[in-house]
Parts: sequence; structure tokens; C-alpha cells
Amino acid sequence: MNDMFAALEALTDRDPEHRDVAADVLGDLLRAAALDADSARLVVGRLVSVAVNEPVTKVRESALNSTSEAFDHYRLPLALVEPLTAAMPTMERQLLVHTLYILGATHDPQARPLIEPFLHHPDPEVREEARLAAAELTAVEQNGLTHNS
Repeated sequence: MNDMFAALEALTDRDPEHRDVAADVLGDLLRAAALDADSARLVVGRLVSVAVNEPVTKVRESALNSTSEAFDHYRLPLALVEPLTAAMPTMERQLLVHTLYILGATHDPQARPLIEPFLHHPDPEVREEARLAAAELTAVEQNGLTHNS
């Protein structure tokens, strides 16, 4: 837990390199399933905030990558990551790809209208990730699974 709190604190460091490393450390904790569900939600919420508000693209990408890692081990609600959608219109391609993956990984059908506009994006990689994210939602809906937050 001390690693988690130290990394959360470092997300606000003045040095973008320290913020970037902190996001990676938090991703390592999420990837290793080293956090309980409440701590994972706290961490993801902070990473989402960084991804939306951070001025340095490299740090934003690390925050999104770490957020993506969380979905391998935790069930997280759409509401937790939905603030990302406000930043999507101005995101670079790689940030959009991560964000679309995250929206699909929620398995929440309410993410569909947030994903669908990107099915017609000019970048083929963004379109493909939007297609995959929408397919993830469709697979869950067809199997009768629901996402419980």
C-alpha cells in the first residue's frame, strides 16, 4: 500500500518524468492485481484525472496504459472512466486508441454511443479500435452478461 500512496503522490510532482514513472508504477500494481477493489478504483480514478488534465502527452499515455491494465483484473464501472470522453475530441491517435479500449473493457452498453462516433474516424487504427470496443460490448450483450459496478 505504501507503494500505491507514494505513486499517487508522485502523480502531482512538478517533474513530468516523475509523474510518468508514477503512472507506470500504478500500472504495475494494477497488472499484478496487488490492490483490493476499492484501491483499484481509487487508482484508476486518479489515472483518469491525469489522462484528462495532464499537459504532457507521454504522461497521459502512461496513465491511459495503466488504466487499461486494470481491466485485466478488476471490474470497473463506466462512470469511473467516463471523464475521459470529454477529452477524446482533442486526443492524439494513440491516446484515443487507449481510451476506446478502456470504454469497451467496461462491458457497459451505455458506452456504445461514446464509441460509435469513432467508427468513422479518419485514422484507420482509431476506427479499428472503435470497432473492437463496440464488438466487445456486443459480445457481452449477446451472451446475456451485464456489467455490475
